[in-house]
Amino acid sequence: MKLHSTCILLVATLLPLAAPAQNLDGLKKALTFHASFDKGLDADFSRGEKGCFVRTSKGVVPAALNDRLMLVPVAGRFGNGLHFTKKGATRPQFSGTGGVLNYNDQSWSASVSVWLRLDPDKDLAPGYCDPVQIVGDDFKKGFIFLEWSKDDAPRHFRFAIRPLDQIWNPNNIDWAKMTAEQRPAVNLTTAPFSREAWTHVVFSFENVNDKTKKPVGRLHMNGKLMGTIENWDLTLGWNPESVLLVLGAAYVGHLDDLAAFDRALTDAEVKQVFELKAGVRELHP
Repeated sequence: MKLHSTCILLVATLLPLAAPAQNLDGLKKALTFHASFDKGLDADFSRGEKGCFVRTSKGVVPAALNDRLMLVPVAGRFGNGLHFTKKGATRPQFSGTGGVLNYNDQSWSASVSVWLRLDPDKDLAPGYCDPVQIVGDDFKKGFIFLEWSKDDAPRHFRFAIRPLDQIWNPNNIDWAKMTAEQRPAVNLTTAPFSREAWTHVVFSFENVNDKTKKPVGRLHMNGKLMGTIENWDLTLGWNPESVLLVLGAAYVGHLDDLAAFDRALTDAEVKQVFELKAGVRELHP
């Protein structure tokens, strides 16, 4: 009997301990928006509007799939996904009001998560390409975006937070002619994008418009911090009712699992999102 107990104790000591389940409560509480693109263009979850729209010559209308914007079955990062087949004018947009992005002129923090799959140097048309943007009523009052540069080979990948024009570019210098130090941006000369594998991108910012705290922007890729935007006055001047989350400006490639959060995620939380087995749907209330 004593020998049997000893054997049980020895086996228990040698067996590896089960990994503790990840605590996702913080992410679930922070989630404000998620579009899986499994069933269409509209969001699956939103604290505001779920509808996806496009701007046309006749005004803003519900977005529709076409030969340049396709829903590809079982080809997304999780389930179905979007494929922008060629450069065009179709730019799906979601309202940033009603709790989706929570823009305000006192202190604004948020994060946006998205999966991308493409070869930028082979798939993109000439010129700038912005797969994701946050815009307001006037680009001169602020502009937040992910971007591939237009002339570099290989093309650079950037995350930029451009505040009021008079702050970041008082001398009206061409964006393309600026040095990396002159841009309020994270500038990567190489980035892990390919046609064969999905790349997870999270951009976040905190204390934007806050006069008492230091503002900062961060870019994460595949769960790792790639760079920060610091030592800039990041004051924006948008009308809160006009803020939009926009996709596909000159983008050619695949896109999936778009999500927004109401604060800047920590490094550990970004890694948690990157490692979700079924995507952001795991965070739905």
